Amino acid sequence: MHTTIARSARALSLFCALFLAGNIIATGPAQSKSTKGHDHAHGHSHGANSEIYNGYFKDDQVKPRTLDDWDGEWQSVYPYLLDGTLDPVMADKAKHGGKSTAEYRAYYDVGYKTDVDRIVIAGPSVTFFRGKQSAKANYVTDGHEILTYAKGNRGVRFIFRKTDGDEAAPKFIQFSDHNIAPEIADHYHLYWGNDRAALLKEVTNWPTYYPSELTGKQIVKEMLTH
Repeated sequence: MHTTIARSARALSLFCALFLAGNIIATGPAQSKSTKGHDHAHGHSHGANSEIYNGYFKDDQVKPRTLDDWDGEWQSVYPYLLDGTLDPVMADKAKHGGKSTAEYRAYYDVGYKTDVDRIVIAGPSVTFFRGKQSAKANYVTDGHEILTYAKGNRGVRFIFRKTDGDEAAPKFIQFSDHNIAPEIADHYHLYWGNDRAALLKEVTNWPTYYPSELTGKQIVKEMLTH
């Protein structure tokens, strides 16, 4: 209950994901490998936590997190890209970035692409919805990995391992939401699959989820605001 209240209170203060291409190195149990991909740090301020949000932090600042931080019902933003709802966001990026509107749309088409249109997280259970079909499983924490980007900033993947559930549910899920310690997520990028190490190398496709309570227009407003 407290998680739902906290997220509702913060829903209108969502920050948008500004994705930059870069090289990433996974540090920790997984083998390190340089790959051209997606830099999850953002270039806008978040008050006292701006340095952390921008990807500058010390290892000892990273703290374990539970699935409670992502509790709730979430929607993919990919359909909004496909139906043109996010066109104002792409146009705005073109005004301030180095690509055309069409190029940004193509870039995010690769990044946002997914057939999992909805995710519901409740306690240890995670349910993935593909239209009317669903796959559900229980997950436990499997630690985290710190990723270092080409320009020197970093990000953290919080990893969870399946303990039981539907065979169709992935063995591993990895969250990236720009936080490095326990905090209720506003939105997140999710990576899933059956190979923990391989997922860390995936940096071009980052399905992105916002609270299901938000409309497409509200998501656009938040992206443009931030």
